[in-house]
Amino acid sequence: MNTDKGNTQTMEGRAKRKNGVKRMIFAVFAIALEITLIFLLLTTLHSFATWIEIVLHFLALILVLKIYGQNITSAMKMPWVILILTLPIFGTVMYILVGTNGGTRRMRERFEEIDSKLLPMLAGKDRDTIRRLQDKDLAASGISTYIRKNSGYPVYQNTDVEYYDDASKGLEAQLKDLEKAEKFIFMEYHAIEDGASWKRIEDVLVRKVAQGVEVRVFYDDMGSIGFITTDFVKKMKGLGIACRVFNPFVPVVNMFLNNRDHRKITVIDGKVGYTGGYNLADEYFNLTHPFGAWKDTGIRLEGDAVPSLTVAFLEMWNAGKKKVDGDNDTDFVKYLPRCSYKAVQDGFVQPYADSPMDQKRIGEDVYISMVEKATKYCYFVTPYLIVTDEMTHALTLAAKRGVDVRIITPGIPDKKMVYSVTRSFYHALVKDGIRIYEWTPGFVHAKMSVADDKMATCGTINLDYRSLYHHFENGCWIYDPAIAVSIRKDFQSMFAKSREVTEEYSVGKSSVMNIVQMILRLFAELM
Repeated sequence: MNTDKGNTQTMEGRAKRKNGVKRMIFAVFAIALEITLIFLLLTTLHSFATWIEIVLHFLALILVLKIYGQNITSAMKMPWVILILTLPIFGTVMYILVGTNGGTRRMRERFEEIDSKLLPMLAGKDRDTIRRLQDKDLAASGISTYIRKNSGYPVYQNTDVEYYDDASKGLEAQLKDLEKAEKFIFMEYHAIEDGASWKRIEDVLVRKVAQGVEVRVFYDDMGSIGFITTDFVKKMKGLGIACRVFNPFVPVVNMFLNNRDHRKITVIDGKVGYTGGYNLADEYFNLTHPFGAWKDTGIRLEGDAVPSLTVAFLEMWNAGKKKVDGDNDTDFVKYLPRCSYKAVQDGFVQPYADSPMDQKRIGEDVYISMVEKATKYCYFVTPYLIVTDEMTHALTLAAKRGVDVRIITPGIPDKKMVYSVTRSFYHALVKDGIRIYEWTPGFVHAKMSVADDKMATCGTINLDYRSLYHHFENGCWIYDPAIAVSIRKDFQSMFAKSREVTEEYSVGKSSVMNIVQMILRLFAELM
């Protein structure tokens, strides 16, 4: 590739990102304008100011009581309660715009309908596997049982797992497997950038389409808004690739911002699957460096466990849109082939999906269970650390009973305000014995945990409110000493390249800083 062509592609990439940023700015402006109009409408009625204030405070009180009675963690309730009681107009409007949404009920119904068809296709296939896991490790089997009962996703053996300590290694392996596809390719990602990395994938997909392979691509509109334009879907369809967008963002008309598709899944012929932390954008593979070096990880599955990733994809592909007349996209059996693959590894693998539609906190509960079952050590890595009281209690309790609990966060933030909130949680954790590291080379985007050289998780779930409560996520729980040791060694490599800040945050910050951070925490749910 010559220099001029490379520069042209870079300029095109910048133009697309600029277009996406313009959409975002317009969206923010539209929301601000809507709030301002409501505020002006109320404040211009001077003669009724007293009565309006009484009515507003009464409605705010009713709303607070409603929020307080919800079956959610107190960390989710209190920010809204404080905001609404302090600023009734602003707090109420923000809650209506962000805390609730009219589309949630309709979307929940679509997910319930599709799950009732898909999840039974996975049911009843892991009874013997569960018994073998119970015989091997009763404590670990408890986590697996929880996932199966609450998410509907079984635990498997006869599955080989390969761990990639760098996203670029995952991409290279993915490209090789995509070339081998014979029947179908499913790809679902929070963010896709129409750049160099995607071009390599796209070239393979186009060849596969020409060979008669069915290809589907699914992405989140908000996640990709800074990377691609709205013409991307048309481009994909023109190439013979079926493409859908989750929850297209239309300012004012569509205020359904809280629930985004944060999953990262590739499935090839129902036999090979990929998941992990990385999206399909150049920065994830260190082709660009907006925040220093980029650390991300992923896993490759081959064998019996792959159908769970297929089901997770089909759930979003079908439930993420409204039905239209003539839509007959429900022939799921052909995408769930019986696998005759014989695995080399003898571990246990359990891919699972987490949805904000069912009010179950699978991602958070798995993390809590990991640290509760650990007896020697439990390590976490996350780009954002905004945790609930329940998660904080589990982490600190484990440290108090002698478990070596460590958390890695970025050394260079991608969002400075979120980073400030992340650091506001350090003191409460380190004072009870948890060790915290910041990865100095740049931004760490991996989302993993590992415990006792036995079990680990790898997926898309951050340790923050967005991932744990609002986004559609997916993860993979693994009970396999070989994989756990590989992940633990990668953690040790990250520790060596990180700055430990445990001692620095063992003493609380200044009163002014504490006040600023506590105010930011009020908006942590939105970050």
